[in-house]
Amino acid sequence: MKSILSIITLSVLCGLPVSASEKEQVSSLDDQTSVAVTIYNENLALIKDQRQLKLDKGINYVAFRGVSAKIRSETALLRSLTANTKLHVLEQNFDYDLLTPKKLLDKYIGKQVKLSRTNPATGQETIETATVLSTNSGVVLKIGNKIITNPKGEYIFDNVPANLRDKPTLVTQVTSSSNAQQSIELAYLTSGLSWQADYVAELSSDDSHLDLTGLITLKNHSGTSYNNAKLQLVAGDVNQVRAKVSAPFSSQMVRMSMMEDDSSVAEESLFEYHLYSLNRPTNLNNQQTKQVALLSATSIPVTKQFLLQGRDYYYRSSYGQLGQKMKVGVFVEFDNNKQAQLGLPLPKGIVRVYKNDSKGNAQFVGEDRIDHTPKNETIRLKLGDAFDITANKKQTNFKKVSHNRPHNVAFESSYDIELKNAKSEAVTVTVNEPIPGDWKVLKQSHPHTKVASGTAQWKVTIPAESSTHLNYRVLVQY
Repeated sequence: MKSILSIITLSVLCGLPVSASEKEQVSSLDDQTSVAVTIYNENLALIKDQRQLKLDKGINYVAFRGVSAKIRSETALLRSLTANTKLHVLEQNFDYDLLTPKKLLDKYIGKQVKLSRTNPATGQETIETATVLSTNSGVVLKIGNKIITNPKGEYIFDNVPANLRDKPTLVTQVTSSSNAQQSIELAYLTSGLSWQADYVAELSSDDSHLDLTGLITLKNHSGTSYNNAKLQLVAGDVNQVRAKVSAPFSSQMVRMSMMEDDSSVAEESLFEYHLYSLNRPTNLNNQQTKQVALLSATSIPVTKQFLLQGRDYYYRSSYGQLGQKMKVGVFVEFDNNKQAQLGLPLPKGIVRVYKNDSKGNAQFVGEDRIDHTPKNETIRLKLGDAFDITANKKQTNFKKVSHNRPHNVAFESSYDIELKNAKSEAVTVTVNEPIPGDWKVLKQSHPHTKVASGTAQWKVTIPAESSTHLNYRVLVQY
């Protein structure tokens, strides 16, 4: 029994099934000379794994251990980087059925194992030969003429099945034109690696400027680690052909590494995307979340906006009251240009905004998600709803009126919007009203701007601790 257990233990440590061909050459991460990782936004990464191997001239069986457990094996490309040496892949298999006690028992259904049991009273050990009948919702064995379910004891196996390995392994059958030491590159696409941009912004005391820090958050759930990796990130929406059925993603606990220091990132254009390259190697451990610095800018000019957004449905019928103590959204805007200390292509991500209180403690004031933003574009963030600014809205009149050709119907309606400001300083609220059909403002208490074909906009200033009424009458024709 000790001899059998020793054989099994040795085979697991070597990563080789006992029944594997003697010609199979195992390549581990110890053979790795470099690895390059390019991560895309949509749970996709390109791995270029270079290793030093000594192959025989002719046919070789090579087992690449330490590849991603989520490798898309159909994308694997193996080539020799050594001059005047050629490799030709005849066959490749991805062994992802990893060795566990349950998997080992599953592989022995219909076969014989040995069951070791110890008498608790005497301490005497007995070993019996048993046939595994089922492992579904428990273990069913046949020992002699008896059927036993979920027996107590330890199982002893003769060997490890050829298709069970302790780590994800890509097994290739290749022909080599040389038997000399050569540099081999295995390139493949994999899921399980992802990145996103996270931004932290700090508003000034008067909300006129902000400081912005950009971080790259990397997550590795691929089943293997990448040591001293040359890391590159692609920002952009790369098209992928989606499988009809995707495997469910299992959420696992990850550990957060400290933000890397001195992690300058170089940016360049790549096709219709942007490529960010970390200027030094880094480690991406399995089941790890890592952050590296992307950018830092200070004193970016900011514009704060209070917005009351209307609806188009109440221009078609009589409604009366439209809302009491309506929420007024709070937005901040800044330009992504050199004049604003930026001017960089910003990857999509979440911007979290903080502001110091009267005691100098940073407090969270809101967050919003941005899409990929080219330079010289405006970034607009909704941080929440104002507490001290509210609105009461009602329809004061509605009637059907004669229409002009080619319209079939026309309505005339009037509205009163009371804007209240409980702050100790005056504020300006932007009122956006999406008006349907062919419309015209007939009368108004404040001048409007037609900012789009179906949108009228008013900017209304409200004195401190006071209120202001916006009144308007509009003709809508359909």
